[in-house]
Amino acid sequence: MNDVVTLNYPDPRIAVVVLEDRAHSNLFSQALVEGLLRCFSAIADNSEARVVVVHGYDALFCTGGTQEELLSILEGRIQFSDLPLYRLFLDCKIPVIAALQGHALGGGLIMGLFADLVLLAEESLYSANFMKYGFTPGMGATVILPIKLGLALASEMLLTARGYRGGELRQRGIPFPVLKRKEVIPAALDLAHNLADKPLISLTLLKQRLTTDLKVALPDGIAAELRMHEISFAQPETRQRIETLFGQ
Repeated sequence: MNDVVTLNYPDPRIAVVVLEDRAHSNLFSQALVEGLLRCFSAIADNSEARVVVVHGYDALFCTGGTQEELLSILEGRIQFSDLPLYRLFLDCKIPVIAALQGHALGGGLIMGLFADLVLLAEESLYSANFMKYGFTPGMGATVILPIKLGLALASEMLLTARGYRGGELRQRGIPFPVLKRKEVIPAALDLAHNLADKPLISLTLLKQRLTTDLKVALPDGIAAELRMHEISFAQPETRQRIETLFGQ
């Protein structure tokens, strides 16, 4: 592993992945991406693991792509689909619990929503902020947000790109637990212990069944998002927004 993404087992059946790239505020830095991929590869090789919990540090879960990554997409050097981050939790054979105890922005929020179970914090900020920078959403956002949050709220979040506190999302009727920040990780671990008591083969079979429809819908959604990116990233205003608004 590496210093910014750690994997530990408080119980041999429970894998806990912690995102802690303090130097880059849990953006998708190279170290964070490589650490995530390594951790989930190690979990796949662990025959005892039955559930994964992923969380961030302090008031941050994951804050999405770096400015350099966005400019690389704009310049045609990479696509968001080059790395399987957007479906990392989905493709994990065992259930993944995303404890979004801290702010989750852009691709960071979308990655979290691909988990099987999600917990949010009242105080934290959640935003599908792609359109803030002038480009259309990616990472499977146009697929997963409507499925997990409903079309009306998903459309509002994607079109406005504004941030929502967890408490506001609870008032809007989201189907996830929304707790005090200090309660999110303990609650996720309690949930993990519940799942860890179930037979491994039954957990994997049920996850496979519950994710079938999403896995069928996702490829067409990703293809559509990539086509939109070819147009929206080519607009001069998009570069200006990425260069001037990033981090604000």
